[in-house]
Amino acid sequence: MNILLFIVTLAVSFIAIRIGAIAFELTGLQWSLAKFQALSCFTGTGFTTREAELITANPQRRRIASILIILGHAGLVALIATFANSLSPNRILPEFVPEALRAIIPSSLMPIANLTIILVAIYVIYKISNNVKFAQKLTDILRARILKKELVKRVSFEELVVATGGYGVSQVEVCENSPILNIALRDSKLRQQDITILAIERKGITIPNPSADTKLLMRDRLICFGKLGSIRKNLCPART
Repeated sequence: MNILLFIVTLAVSFIAIRIGAIAFELTGLQWSLAKFQALSCFTGTGFTTREAELITANPQRRRIASILIILGHAGLVALIATFANSLSPNRILPEFVPEALRAIIPSSLMPIANLTIILVAIYVIYKISNNVKFAQKLTDILRARILKKELVKRVSFEELVVATGGYGVSQVEVCENSPILNIALRDSKLRQQDITILAIERKGITIPNPSADTKLLMRDRLICFGKLGSIRKNLCPART
Protein backbone atom coordinates (compact mmCIF):
# COMPACT_ATOMS: atom_id res chain seq x y z
CA MET A 1 0.00 0.00 0.00
CA ASN A 2 2.86 2.37 0.83
CA ILE A 3 4.47 1.77 -2.54
CA LEU A 4 1.21 2.53 -4.31
CA LEU A 5 0.84 5.76 -2.30
CA PHE A 6 4.42 6.70 -3.18
CA ILE A 7 3.77 6.19 -6.91
CA VAL A 8 0.48 8.11 -6.78
CA THR A 9 2.10 10.99 -4.86
CA LEU A 10 4.93 11.14 -7.36
CA ALA A 11 2.53 11.25 -10.31
CA VAL A 12 0.36 13.91 -8.64
CA SER A 13 3.47 15.98 -7.93
CA PHE A 14 4.36 15.97 -11.62
CA ILE A 15 0.84 17.10 -12.54
CA ALA A 16 0.92 19.84 -9.86
CA ILE A 17 4.19 21.21 -11.24
CA ARG A 18 2.75 21.16 -14.77
CA ILE A 19 -0.38 23.03 -13.62
CA GLY A 20 1.82 25.57 -11.84
CA ALA A 21 3.89 26.09 -14.99
CA ILE A 22 0.74 26.66 -17.06
CA ALA A 23 -0.59 29.12 -14.47
CA PHE A 24 2.68 31.07 -14.50
CA GLU A 25 2.65 31.11 -18.32
CA LEU A 26 -0.87 32.55 -18.34
CA THR A 27 0.37 35.44 -16.18
CA GLY A 28 2.89 36.41 -18.86
CA LEU A 29 6.03 34.36 -18.20
CA GLN A 30 7.77 32.58 -21.03
CA TRP A 31 7.10 28.83 -21.02
CA SER A 32 10.67 27.77 -20.27
CA LEU A 33 10.86 30.21 -17.36
CA ALA A 34 7.37 29.26 -16.15
CA LYS A 35 8.37 25.58 -15.94
CA PHE A 36 11.53 26.41 -14.01
CA GLN A 37 9.69 28.69 -11.57
CA ALA A 38 6.98 26.08 -10.95
CA LEU A 39 9.61 23.44 -10.24
CA SER A 40 11.53 25.86 -8.01
CA CYS A 41 8.45 26.72 -5.95
CA PHE A 42 7.34 23.11 -5.61
CA THR A 43 10.75 21.83 -4.55
CA GLY A 44 11.91 24.96 -2.72
CA THR A 45 15.14 25.06 -4.72
CA GLY A 46 16.60 26.80 -7.75
CA PHE A 47 15.48 30.38 -7.07
CA THR A 48 17.74 33.25 -8.08
CA THR A 49 17.29 36.85 -6.99
CA ARG A 50 16.49 38.14 -10.46
CA GLU A 51 13.97 35.43 -11.29
CA ALA A 52 12.37 35.64 -7.86
CA GLU A 53 11.50 39.26 -8.67
CA LEU A 54 9.23 38.02 -11.45
CA ILE A 55 7.13 36.17 -8.87
CA THR A 56 7.17 38.51 -5.88
CA ALA A 57 6.36 41.61 -7.96
CA ASN A 58 3.05 40.15 -9.17
CA PRO A 59 0.12 39.39 -6.79
CA GLN A 60 -1.30 36.63 -8.97
CA ARG A 61 2.06 34.89 -9.29
CA ARG A 62 2.62 35.16 -5.54
CA ARG A 63 -0.63 33.28 -4.96
CA ILE A 64 0.37 30.59 -7.45
CA ALA A 65 3.82 30.28 -5.86
CA SER A 66 2.30 30.04 -2.36
CA ILE A 67 0.06 27.16 -3.41
CA LEU A 68 2.95 25.34 -5.09
CA ILE A 69 5.17 25.76 -2.03
CA ILE A 70 2.48 24.35 0.29
CA LEU A 71 1.76 21.43 -2.05
CA GLY A 72 5.48 20.82 -2.47
CA HIS A 73 6.08 20.56 1.27
CA ALA A 74 3.09 18.26 1.72
CA GLY A 75 4.18 16.11 -1.21
CA LEU A 76 7.74 15.86 0.10
CA VAL A 77 6.53 14.71 3.52
CA ALA A 78 4.25 12.13 1.90
CA LEU A 79 7.04 10.83 -0.36
CA ILE A 80 9.51 10.51 2.51
CA ALA A 81 6.97 8.79 4.78
CA THR A 82 5.78 6.29 2.17
CA PHE A 83 9.33 5.65 0.97
CA ALA A 84 10.56 4.93 4.51
CA ASN A 85 7.61 2.66 5.28
CA SER A 86 8.10 0.79 2.01
CA LEU A 87 11.65 -0.14 3.03
CA SER A 88 10.60 -1.45 6.44
CA PRO A 89 11.62 -5.15 6.80
CA ASN A 90 8.12 -6.18 7.87
CA ARG A 91 6.50 -4.77 4.74
CA ILE A 92 5.29 -7.16 2.06
CA LEU A 93 5.25 -6.60 -1.65
CA PRO A 94 2.23 -4.70 -2.98
CA GLU A 95 -0.84 -6.57 -4.17
CA PHE A 96 -0.18 -5.88 -7.84
CA VAL A 97 2.90 -8.14 -7.64
CA PRO A 98 2.05 -11.78 -8.53
CA GLU A 99 1.39 -14.06 -5.53
CA ALA A 100 3.98 -16.55 -6.75
CA LEU A 101 6.71 -13.92 -6.74
CA ARG A 102 5.75 -12.70 -3.25
CA ALA A 103 5.93 -16.29 -1.98
CA ILE A 104 9.41 -16.81 -3.43
CA ILE A 105 11.05 -13.66 -2.06
CA PRO A 106 12.10 -14.05 1.60
CA SER A 107 11.09 -11.36 4.08
CA SER A 108 14.70 -10.25 4.51
CA LEU A 109 14.79 -9.20 0.84
CA MET A 110 11.47 -7.35 0.91
CA PRO A 111 13.08 -3.89 1.34
CA ILE A 112 15.30 -4.48 -1.69
CA ALA A 113 12.34 -5.73 -3.75
CA ASN A 114 10.26 -2.72 -2.72
CA LEU A 115 13.14 -0.37 -3.52
CA THR A 116 13.46 -1.95 -6.96
CA ILE A 117 9.75 -1.38 -7.62
CA ILE A 118 10.07 2.25 -6.50
CA LEU A 119 13.07 2.87 -8.77
CA VAL A 120 11.28 1.30 -11.73
CA ALA A 121 8.20 3.45 -11.02
CA ILE A 122 10.33 6.61 -10.85
CA TYR A 123 11.99 5.72 -14.15
CA VAL A 124 8.65 5.02 -15.87
CA ILE A 125 7.10 8.27 -14.63
CA TYR A 126 10.22 10.18 -15.68
CA LYS A 127 10.13 8.71 -19.19
CA ILE A 128 6.41 9.39 -19.55
CA SER A 129 6.76 12.98 -18.31
CA ASN A 130 9.56 13.62 -20.79
CA ASN A 131 7.60 12.25 -23.73
CA VAL A 132 6.99 15.33 -25.88
CA LYS A 133 3.63 14.23 -27.27
CA PHE A 134 2.28 13.15 -23.89
CA ALA A 135 3.53 16.30 -22.15
CA GLN A 136 2.02 18.53 -24.83
CA LYS A 137 -1.32 16.70 -24.74
CA LEU A 138 -1.45 16.90 -20.94
CA THR A 139 -0.49 20.59 -21.04
CA ASP A 140 -3.24 21.39 -23.55
CA ILE A 141 -5.86 19.58 -21.46
CA LEU A 142 -4.80 21.26 -18.21
CA ARG A 143 -4.58 24.71 -19.84
CA ALA A 144 -8.08 24.34 -21.27
CA ARG A 145 -9.44 23.37 -17.85
CA ILE A 146 -7.70 26.26 -16.10
CA LEU A 147 -9.04 28.78 -18.61
CA LYS A 148 -12.55 27.29 -18.49
CA LYS A 149 -12.65 27.46 -14.70
CA GLU A 150 -11.03 30.93 -14.77
CA LEU A 151 -8.59 29.85 -12.07
CA VAL A 152 -5.95 32.25 -13.41
CA LYS A 153 -6.51 35.63 -15.01
CA ARG A 154 -4.64 35.65 -18.29
CA VAL A 155 -2.57 38.78 -18.86
CA SER A 156 -2.50 40.58 -22.19
CA PHE A 157 1.24 41.15 -22.30
CA GLU A 158 4.42 39.16 -21.95
CA GLU A 159 6.97 40.07 -19.35
CA LEU A 160 10.47 40.65 -20.70
CA VAL A 161 13.62 40.61 -18.69
CA VAL A 162 16.69 42.32 -20.09
CA ALA A 163 19.70 40.40 -18.84
CA THR A 164 22.04 43.41 -18.82
CA GLY A 165 21.79 45.22 -15.51
CA GLY A 166 18.66 43.38 -14.38
CA TYR A 167 16.24 45.68 -16.24
CA GLY A 168 12.85 44.43 -17.29
CA VAL A 169 9.15 45.06 -17.83
CA SER A 170 6.88 44.12 -14.95
CA GLN A 171 3.29 44.50 -13.79
CA VAL A 172 2.65 45.76 -10.25
CA GLU A 173 -0.65 46.31 -8.46
CA VAL A 174 -1.11 49.42 -6.31
CA CYS A 175 -2.17 48.17 -2.87
CA GLU A 176 -3.36 49.89 0.30
CA ASN A 177 0.13 50.23 1.79
CA SER A 178 1.77 51.31 -1.45
CA PRO A 179 3.90 54.48 -1.11
CA ILE A 180 2.48 55.80 -4.40
CA LEU A 181 -1.22 55.36 -3.58
CA ASN A 182 -3.26 58.47 -4.46
CA ILE A 183 -0.14 60.26 -5.68
CA ALA A 184 0.30 61.80 -9.14
CA LEU A 185 3.05 60.38 -11.32
CA ARG A 186 4.95 63.69 -11.27
CA ASP A 187 5.09 63.51 -7.45
CA SER A 188 5.83 59.80 -7.17
CA LYS A 189 9.59 60.25 -7.74
CA LEU A 190 9.61 57.02 -9.72
CA ARG A 191 11.78 58.47 -12.46
CA GLN A 192 14.45 59.24 -9.87
CA GLN A 193 14.33 55.54 -8.97
CA ASP A 194 14.89 54.65 -12.65
CA ILE A 195 11.30 53.40 -13.05
CA THR A 196 9.12 54.36 -16.01
CA ILE A 197 5.36 53.72 -16.07
CA LEU A 198 4.50 52.53 -19.58
CA ALA A 199 0.78 52.01 -19.02
CA ILE A 200 -1.88 51.74 -16.33
CA GLU A 201 -4.65 49.12 -16.30
CA ARG A 202 -7.62 50.54 -14.38
CA LYS A 203 -10.98 48.73 -14.14
CA GLY A 204 -10.43 46.92 -17.42
CA ILE A 205 -9.28 50.06 -19.25
CA THR A 206 -5.67 50.53 -20.33
CA ILE A 207 -4.17 54.01 -20.08
CA PRO A 208 -1.06 54.01 -22.32
CA ASN A 209 1.77 56.44 -21.70
CA PRO A 210 -0.03 58.15 -18.77
CA SER A 211 0.55 61.86 -18.25
CA ALA A 212 2.47 63.27 -15.30
CA ASP A 213 -0.81 64.46 -13.75
CA THR A 214 -2.29 60.95 -13.62
CA LYS A 215 -3.06 59.96 -10.02
CA LEU A 216 -2.36 56.37 -9.02
CA LEU A 217 -5.39 54.70 -7.45
CA MET A 218 -6.06 51.54 -5.46
CA ARG A 219 -5.97 48.36 -7.58
CA ASP A 220 -4.30 50.11 -10.50
CA ARG A 221 -2.00 47.73 -12.36
CA LEU A 222 1.17 49.47 -13.45
CA ILE A 223 3.11 48.18 -16.43
CA CYS A 224 6.53 49.60 -15.75
CA PHE A 225 10.09 49.37 -16.99
CA GLY A 226 13.18 49.59 -14.82
CA LYS A 227 15.44 47.60 -12.54
CA LEU A 228 13.40 44.74 -11.11
CA GLY A 229 15.02 45.17 -7.71
CA SER A 230 14.14 48.85 -7.67
CA ILE A 231 10.57 48.12 -8.79
CA ARG A 232 10.03 45.65 -5.98
CA LYS A 233 11.63 47.89 -3.36
CA ASN A 234 9.61 50.97 -4.26
CA LEU A 235 6.33 49.53 -5.57
CA CYS A 236 5.89 46.25 -3.69
CA PRO A 237 6.25 46.96 0.03
CA ALA A 238 6.09 44.05 2.44
CA ARG A 239 2.58 43.39 3.74
CA THR A 240 2.01 43.09 7.45
